[in-house]
Amino acid sequence: MEKTRREIVIPGEIVGSGSEFLPGEGTRKEGKDIIALRFGLLEKNDKIVRVIPLSGTYIPRTGNTVIGQVIDITFNGWVVDILSPYLGFLPINECAGYVNKNDLSEYYDIHDLLASKVHTIRTRSVELTMKDRTCKKLVGGFLMRVNPTRVPRIIGREGSMVNIIKKETNCNIIVGQNGLIWIKGPSIEEEILARDAIKIIAEKPFVEGLTDYIKEFLEKNKK
Repeated sequence: MEKTRREIVIPGEIVGSGSEFLPGEGTRKEGKDIIALRFGLLEKNDKIVRVIPLSGTYIPRTGNTVIGQVIDITFNGWVVDILSPYLGFLPINECAGYVNKNDLSEYYDIHDLLASKVHTIRTRSVELTMKDRTCKKLVGGFLMRVNPTRVPRIIGREGSMVNIIKKETNCNIIVGQNGLIWIKGPSIEEEILARDAIKIIAEKPFVEGLTDYIKEFLEKNKK
């Protein structure tokens, strides 16, 4: 029996064409082409094309908030590691404010941490933007990393969960959909408390009454 063919594909990639195959899970039909909707393993079997997600892998989507580190500077922007299968790119025209094109490092330098938004997803590239009030260079504080699949629970419905943590710890918290979370507070103790609360959510996302549990945990452990 012939083995099913599998290869890694990215969102927007053409994974089939014509009438030979039908779109399955993780794909859609656009004209004569079948397009991948997510990053994962391509499977073609029984005339069905599907994309199987890779567990825990961050799949960029337009509008996502991501935290990344500048790892290179080109003549027209910055290359940013966003913990995705493909690197992010921040072009000059997606910055908020004046940029000296003769020395981009004056604006953002290598190793700088940025909270940005996913602006456009192209084949094998993710374009970022800083033109949003939530986007900024991150200075001070510290980063923690969680499985990207836990991010929706950490944020909560309309930001309810993370807002509880912010309120009880007085910390500034930015949650990236790529699993990186930035925490900066008035003191190390408050930052650690916020971190510990987020770790509980990441490790026990399906616990019944989790919101009340987090509230009690924060009230019990804060000064």
